[in-house]
Amino acid sequence: MENNAVKENLDSLFGNLEKFLKTETVVGEPIVVGEVTLVPIISVMFGCGTGGGTGHDNKGMNGTGSGGGGGARITPNAILVIKKDEVTLLPIKEKSNIDNLLNMVPDIVSKLNIKKEKNEETQEEK
Repeated sequence: MENNAVKENLDSLFGNLEKFLKTETVVGEPIVVGEVTLVPIISVMFGCGTGGGTGHDNKGMNGTGSGGGGGARITPNAILVIKKDEVTLLPIKEKSNIDNLLNMVPDIVSKLNIKKEKNEETQEEK
């Protein structure tokens, strides 16, 4: 019985792990803003454990138990910036590259506002 419980715990942990760890987890969904496409690059670490046992208490009563657990850490490592024919990889761990990305934000926000205004104008015409 003990081995079946441990096997069930392992099957459950690793069965759900397969759903979690897919390509989109490591290479994020592209974000398109105007002429710029941003692709997040992410590292995923996962650890798990399971165990089970049987025993008896001082009154001679038998018992069994099993359990399992896991933990994950997701860390953004870089952003792939694609603009026309130019591709740049900006590692996030280097402060200067975060600054470069933040410097792009005003341009991206203005492009979003332009798209929003165009959408509003199109809806008003209807």
